[in-house]
Amino acid sequence: MGWLAVAAVAVVAMLTVPCQGEVFTSMSDMSRLLTTEGEMIRAIENFIIAQEEKLQKLKKDLTEMERVHDVAAHSPEDFLANPINAYLLVKRLTVDWADLQDAMTDNTMGKEMLNNLTSMADLLRWPDEEDLNGAATALMRLQDTYNLDTAQLARGQILGKKQAYRELTAADCFELGRQSYNSGDHYHTTLWMTEALTRLEAENNKTVEHADILEYLAFSTYMQGNVRQALKLTNELLLERPNHQRALGNKVYYEQALNNQEAAKRGEDIDSLDEEAVEKGYTVAENTLANDAYHRERRSYERLCRGEGGLSPKLSSKLHCYYQYGPSDYLKIGPVKAELAHINPTIYIYHDVLSDQEISVIKELATPLFRRATVQNYKTGELEIASYRISKSSWLKAEDSEVVWTVNERVAAITGLNINTAEELQVANYGLGGHYEPHFDYARREEKDAFKSLGTGNRIATFLFYMTDVEAGGATVFPQINLSLWPKKGAAAFWHNLHPSGEGDELTRHAACPVLVGTKWVSNKWIHERGQEFLRPCGLSPKDL
Repeated sequence: MGWLAVAAVAVVAMLTVPCQGEVFTSMSDMSRLLTTEGEMIRAIENFIIAQEEKLQKLKKDLTEMERVHDVAAHSPEDFLANPINAYLLVKRLTVDWADLQDAMTDNTMGKEMLNNLTSMADLLRWPDEEDLNGAATALMRLQDTYNLDTAQLARGQILGKKQAYRELTAADCFELGRQSYNSGDHYHTTLWMTEALTRLEAENNKTVEHADILEYLAFSTYMQGNVRQALKLTNELLLERPNHQRALGNKVYYEQALNNQEAAKRGEDIDSLDEEAVEKGYTVAENTLANDAYHRERRSYERLCRGEGGLSPKLSSKLHCYYQYGPSDYLKIGPVKAELAHINPTIYIYHDVLSDQEISVIKELATPLFRRATVQNYKTGELEIASYRISKSSWLKAEDSEVVWTVNERVAAITGLNINTAEELQVANYGLGGHYEPHFDYARREEKDAFKSLGTGNRIATFLFYMTDVEAGGATVFPQINLSLWPKKGAAAFWHNLHPSGEGDELTRHAACPVLVGTKWVSNKWIHERGQEFLRPCGLSPKDL
């Protein structure tokens, strides 16, 4: 509440206190009523000014929202293709909307309007705190995977692609830092709170309190191992808020930690935080105990997502494109465009195997059935959601549409495999920063209960359709073999997950990179072992190709 509103309430409260005496019995007392009326007038004027200021702010906010909404409504897909725009939309409907609700609940009419919105809950879709955290985490994921500069992101710039509709304010950066803090991610908290400070200095109309930024930044700086800087920031915070209880406690703690460090140096040297651990947000212990193979794969995965590296010239020289006239007789009169993308494991790209009309039908059928994509718990065999797979998916049966039936038959014709035991056509749409970290499509030896309910054996092969072009990011990468496949609308990738012996091919471990700019739709058929006995017979060696 502004100072004018506070003053108005105080004056009105003072004037409404009953006074002693009967004013009508004396003209002297009656004349004093004019003074009272004058104060009452000023109180009402102050109240009106305060309300007008609040309305002006609401009008300003509304004008900006209408401007952005008009831009977005013109082409929602293009607008939301920029992850900054998508994040700001979620923030507007959570943090910003909460502030607007506070302003509207001051009077009865505002409350009635909010109640009307509440009554439409079944028709409207409102994001919650989990969505806000997911959107912020997605931006952090994109920032790490694609080596995006914090300041450039705050300016709405993403590798020279679509510019966001506006730059981030200090408050926007603060919220990204706060969400990182709530997730225990002090590395990104430090990055975004530092950017919030920089932007706050340049703002004429401050969008966030300087002290609030310092509080988060100080503790996250400490958690990153820089105790001296954390103490410095805490002292700055206490200059602004001398009675801040948490800061007072932290100050004592940080000073003690520095004393302990000095004492240790005078005696036996202590290990300082490893530079890489600080940079990546790990503690020393976590970094030491981390699995080297995981980190090697992670680095390879991120590098391939960025389009760095790739196949050697020697291997690339053996790859080629051709028309495939089999194994089905149908392909003798209508061959498909095939591209050999890798040898051992053999991976193919088939071009123009899904039409725009088929894609539209599949999208239309799948969208109402979408659910959060799940992964299989290798211990229990149960399906569960996981942070390393962010998308929504649904399953389409052949009887759902002639288009789905036709697509299934096309997979059989191209691969020469029996699809009667294959899983239904899975359709997936990746959201903000949507991805699927490195995984196997087949069940490993320890995953004894995987696909048990299907009774069709392991996943022998994967046929993956790309249903959209993706402006940036979204590649399918194979970290073990240094291969990146970039989505192309209407194309499909195909590979065998198992050797002819039935043993899993570890080189087929793959991932879906985060979508940086654009939207990504895919559909896939997982083909199972049962029914392939004579179509792909076992070899004499476990590693036969």
